[in-house]
Amino acid sequence: MSGNVEASDDRFRDRRERKYGYDFLDEVLVHCPRCDGCATVTPHPEIPADEKAAGYGSLDLHRRLRCTECGFFKDRKVDTAVVGSPVDLYFQRPVWLQTSCCGHVLWAYNVRHLDLLEAYVGAKLRERGELVPWAPMSLVERLPTWLKVAKNRTEVLRTIRRLRSTLPAGG
Repeated sequence: MSGNVEASDDRFRDRRERKYGYDFLDEVLVHCPRCDGCATVTPHPEIPADEKAAGYGSLDLHRRLRCTECGFFKDRKVDTAVVGSPVDLYFQRPVWLQTSCCGHVLWAYNVRHLDLLEAYVGAKLRERGELVPWAPMSLVERLPTWLKVAKNRTEVLRTIRRLRSTLPAGG
């Protein structure tokens, strides 16, 4: 899973280390602007690692959009990034993993993000960990109510399985 959660079949323990969804931006699956296939936005491969590191308040974000289906690629640098919508923040492309669910849009930046949503929604017992001073709310605490309520659990999990089936082979 990841460093901020512990999950088993019926239990999800949020260690409350994440404040936002920035941890999922190392790979964002998007619709290719050329062929509409599944493309990937990743850190630019030729920028040294120390320039890839984003300091709080000052982001230096070099990204590459690459589509393995049609070969399209494009590079871009952005200075700011705001997470929280089903659109890639670097190229403004719609994320690949999104669909209608319970009258809303269920979306994820990538497979790890989808795994987190599935573990949280599927858990019958959701526990909060200790509050970390620099992260007053975790990502799962910020999820919309419709996604967290038990009455939507079956439909949300069904929708997540449907999203997984849209992933390219090997994804």
